[in-house]
Amino acid sequence: MDMKLEVVVVPVADVDRAKGFYTGLGWRLDADVATDENFRVVQVTPPGSPASVIFGTSVTSQTPGSAQGLHLIVDDINAAHGELKRLGAEPSEVFHDAGGVFHHAGTDARVPGPDPQRSSYGSFVSFSDPDGNGWVLQEITTRLPGRLDAATTTFASAEDLAGALRRAAAAHGEHEKRIGAEDPDWPDWYAEYMVREQAGTELPS
Repeated sequence: MDMKLEVVVVPVADVDRAKGFYTGLGWRLDADVATDENFRVVQVTPPGSPASVIFGTSVTSQTPGSAQGLHLIVDDINAAHGELKRLGAEPSEVFHDAGGVFHHAGTDARVPGPDPQRSSYGSFVSFSDPDGNGWVLQEITTRLPGRLDAATTTFASAEDLAGALRRAAAAHGEHEKRIGAEDPDWPDWYAEYMVREQAGTELPS
């Protein structure tokens, strides 16, 4: 049975303040529903994310600001840092971890600047919402094998899909050079390339 992470609940003290903060970052407002003065649910979704964030009144018993280490995945950490700064999120500087595996809790073992090899999974930026809930942006450019279901291929936006098509087209051009002829089955080749690329498996030649 598939079990897809759909919603993360974030504890906040001031619902309107949190709503203004997250929508100010460009997160889509999906719902703002109140049954009475004691119960309110606000749902927002980060751009391109399949999972959403919920906060409100009487939706969690967690202490406001206690959610930490919430991860957002980006493909360009420097561009993401610039966007957060422009939108007023007061992000940290880009950093990588001294251990090079993930990142330590808090600010321990942070080394300034992106990962020296710019390895996928290795560069981070952090920021907090007005209540102190902590978010981390992680740069992922290539998924490790097995990290995605090879039978499921999705794209978060038309821009992402166009980028995948361009990479497939370039690779297919090299494929036609190798075989010395036009490939009439190029749609199948493109599809196979895009599925394998996203799944992190060996690309077709």
